[in-house]
Amino acid sequence: MAGHTRTSRVDLYAAIRRDAKAGLTKRALQRKHGIGYRTVAAALQSAWPKQPKPPPKRGSRLDAYRDVIDGWLRDDLDAPRKKRHPAKRIFDRLLDEHDTGGVVSYGMARDYAATRRREIRVDDGREPATTFIPQTHLPGREAEADFGEVVVRLRGELVTCTLFSLRLSYSGKAVHRIAASRDRATGSPHVDVHADRDGPQGAERDPGAVVAAQPVIAGFLRPG
Repeated sequence: MAGHTRTSRVDLYAAIRRDAKAGLTKRALQRKHGIGYRTVAAALQSAWPKQPKPPPKRGSRLDAYRDVIDGWLRDDLDAPRKKRHPAKRIFDRLLDEHDTGGVVSYGMARDYAATRRREIRVDDGREPATTFIPQTHLPGREAEADFGEVVVRLRGELVTCTLFSLRLSYSGKAVHRIAASRDRATGSPHVDVHADRDGPQGAERDPGAVVAAQPVIAGFLRPG
């Protein structure tokens, strides 16, 4: 339903812009399309409707007790194992000390503790933080190639052939070629080829593999 509404609004904006080019005034556009002046102004400013703002995040019944639970979990950093707070003990202490019956469920306490326990350990340097380093590739500059064996039926017989696979690093598109003879592709059983003519620092290149890859990558990759 959301996709349909989005598409219809794009069509509406396109119609408003066409009519505006044809000479209709803003007031005439409002009457023709049955819309307000804000919609007309937005359509004339951009052909693409703005994404609606996400609804505000709803609060949780656990919010009033987050600091209390965090304090217990921080105490656990140096506490003996038997003195620490598993989810059941956290739930029981909330019931006994803060009268949370019917307000905070066991599942809410368990899920919050599972997340915050690790975050607190990371903040205190007890665990390494999870990091993510995105890879970046320039269009038409790099590719990865590999060779393997594949069994095909050739003239009624099963024949082991060499499979050449090339994957473009930027788009992720792949090209595959099969050679009936191992020597027709390359003498190396496993190579990683970068299609970048200059080659990135530290990359290993197999001349035979590059020669074999040239007919495949021709037309797909442009030299830098």
